Amino acid sequence: MLNFMENLAREAGTMALEQRKHLSSAGLHFKNERDLVTDVDRQVENFIKTNISRQFPDHAILAEESGISQERGSEYLWVIDPIDGTTSFVHDMPFYSVSIALRRNGRPYAGVVYAPRLDELYRAELGKGATLNGRPIHVSARDKLVNCLAETGFACLRAGHRENNLKHFCRIAPQVRDIRRDGSAALDMAFVAAGRVDFFWEMLLQPYDIAAGEIIVLEAGGRVTDFQGGNEYPDRRGIVVSNGVIHDRVLEELALD
Repeated sequence: MLNFMENLAREAGTMALEQRKHLSSAGLHFKNERDLVTDVDRQVENFIKTNISRQFPDHAILAEESGISQERGSEYLWVIDPIDGTTSFVHDMPFYSVSIALRRNGRPYAGVVYAPRLDELYRAELGKGATLNGRPIHVSARDKLVNCLAETGFACLRAGHRENNLKHFCRIAPQVRDIRRDGSAALDMAFVAAGRVDFFWEMLLQPYDIAAGEIIVLEAGGRVTDFQGGNEYPDRRGIVVSNGVIHDRVLEELALD
């Protein structure tokens, strides 16, 4: 199963790289004024869905652009983001990824995040740990904000949401070593799993944004919650992903508003 996911993600990433060479303004579309989608997103998504359906015809699929195809009674749900970080993709920045997750009976079971421009493939399966290009990875052990590198994002601003992340950013930024904003939540979470980043938080994400990253972080020894420390993530109460050690401290900062 995991080898199938890895091969599929790599093929989808190669397709995205090739199609990026031919991307034009005619292939750009807008979900709203600032939220982009491209013809390549849809082509890659169709490629992934077709291959999953051919291999596992009884499984359900939830994909960003086409929604859910529900097979009644299936214990398996595939969750796909064909190009997570479309803005980076359009602007020819390297921080975008193919994200493919598998949930079993409603719980994280396996996941793959592939960054084609970086040629980095993160993968995990329940109970078997997480790897980057075949090498085991683990979250960091930093326990003080001042020593931490953080990641965040602003999906809330793209959506024009009244409640936004700027207040949290302004509170946390002065307390940490630095903050990165790369534009792919799946990749942000993979960076936490690899110990490169100590924590990540964001508001108004969707299940397909975080499904693969979730199992990768958990299998790398990290922690995933909503802003209140519960499990109502990602869209209802935001999402916090960390090395586990710094998690409660981050929750304290997010609770101050």
